[in-house]
Amino acid sequence: MNFTSVIPLTELPPNSHKTVLLGSKKIALFHYNNKITALGNTCLHKGGDLGQGFIQKLDDGHYYVACPWHGWQYHLVTGKAPHGFKDQQTVYEVKVEGDMIMISDTPVVAAVKAQHEDAIDDLRKLQYQTTPDSLNVLGISTTNLNRDIPRATTSENALERALEFARSEFKAETKLIKLRELKFRHCEGYYSRHERACTWPCSIAEMDPEDGMIEVYRAMVLWADIVILATPIRWGNASSLYYKMVERLNTVQNQITLHDKVLIQNKIASFIVTGGQDNIQQVVGQLNAFFTDLGFIFPPFNFVGWSRGWVAEDMEHNFAEFRKSKYMQRSIKELVTNSILLSRQVKRLDFSDMHTPKPRISEAHMRLDSDGNSG
Repeated sequence: MNFTSVIPLTELPPNSHKTVLLGSKKIALFHYNNKITALGNTCLHKGGDLGQGFIQKLDDGHYYVACPWHGWQYHLVTGKAPHGFKDQQTVYEVKVEGDMIMISDTPVVAAVKAQHEDAIDDLRKLQYQTTPDSLNVLGISTTNLNRDIPRATTSENALERALEFARSEFKAETKLIKLRELKFRHCEGYYSRHERACTWPCSIAEMDPEDGMIEVYRAMVLWADIVILATPIRWGNASSLYYKMVERLNTVQNQITLHDKVLIQNKIASFIVTGGQDNIQQVVGQLNAFFTDLGFIFPPFNFVGWSRGWVAEDMEHNFAEFRKSKYMQRSIKELVTNSILLSRQVKRLDFSDMHTPKPRISEAHMRLDSDGNSG
């Protein structure tokens, strides 16, 4: 077996690791527990740099490297994944001659990327449930309530009335998602580490089969023809639950950046915004900007707003005023009608050659290698 010198021993002191080059191949070198070992540098999950990973001692007493992108783990010596997973990272033989670390030119153990069965294969394969004749209306309520202290909420009540009108008047299929009933983690910013670390489906959903955002992804991307989102105004903005959800929708928008791939096609979005004080147009402006970035289309007059104005601090009367408002009774119906009429037109369009005037990774100003050097 042939060996190639890569770095002096002094460049890999005890309890350290780094990425080195073996010809054109990147290798992750480790010096832990008085042993120098070498693994293939590319994580088998999504391609993260193991040489920049984190060393963890697991409950089996052994040391593993965790990929800095999503935490996939490999034994430093054997390259095996822990906890019964079948993934096997490439392993190279290492020897030290004089003061030089040498690595075998060919691996002694080949990589094996195991097939992981999960419940989100329909998301991965984009198994759309819409048809040319479907009329699926998804309502998303972003208001936050204490489950043990139920109360009336204007935004959610308006949304429920909108869905009921869609069912009764247009025979639509409807779903209502209340974000407060879903348990899901905040976006963990994998995109900030590397643009390709933000994946579809979201890597959090891959790691956590109980992730509540799976229901949102499935309903919004695969099932819905129309999305009606309702939010209260919180200090001049949409609710915090709304922002928690949209941060996790970066996985949808990022497919455009990376692959020029539009997941949202032929879909309509409309909004219901209610608040005790008026900031409706600013909130809708943010909603419109985000949803158009995903690929949604808006009907004319695509939002309904409810506010009793700056001095309406008698909140105990707010819901009663809302319920008897003739404006709300009419405008909710017109919002639904406008959305459905446009959906029928949009579903006839061919979006296969749709262009996206959005930034793409191929147009980035500077490309850097794993050490931060420009290429």
